[in-house]
Amino acid sequence: MIQVNAQLSLAEDEILFAVSRSPGPGGQHVNTTDTRVTLRFDVVNSKSLSQGQKARILERLAGRINKDGVLRVTAHAERSQKANKDRALERFVELLRQALKVEKRRRPTRVPLGEKRRRVESKRQRSAVKKGRAKPGAEGE
Repeated sequence: MIQVNAQLSLAEDEILFAVSRSPGPGGQHVNTTDTRVTLRFDVVNSKSLSQGQKARILERLAGRINKDGVLRVTAHAERSQKANKDRALERFVELLRQALKVEKRRRPTRVPLGEKRRRVESKRQRSAVKKGRAKPGAEGE
């Protein structure tokens, strides 16, 4: 079982791993070993996810899910297949956590009445200071 969060764990048989040759430098070794790991998870046909969770994942990870409803995560930065598999699994779990996270609704707040009064009073005082700088008899010009 793969633990995504406190409420969700996925069966390991729902996740498929495929390996292939990794791109980039590495000399003769990279030409002979399959170190790139591609993780595939069928979101649409998953038995571990509820319909609401599936909808949320499909909506939030739409750019990473193909038309068949399969989420793909690839890792090829490490030199070993196991390290890439672990990294792909970590990224997959983190993607699901972020997609399933429910954002708190913002409660609209109001400025307290005392705060408004203090602001207006300070403006009034500032106005009085500026009026005090004017030349006598210059009012109304």
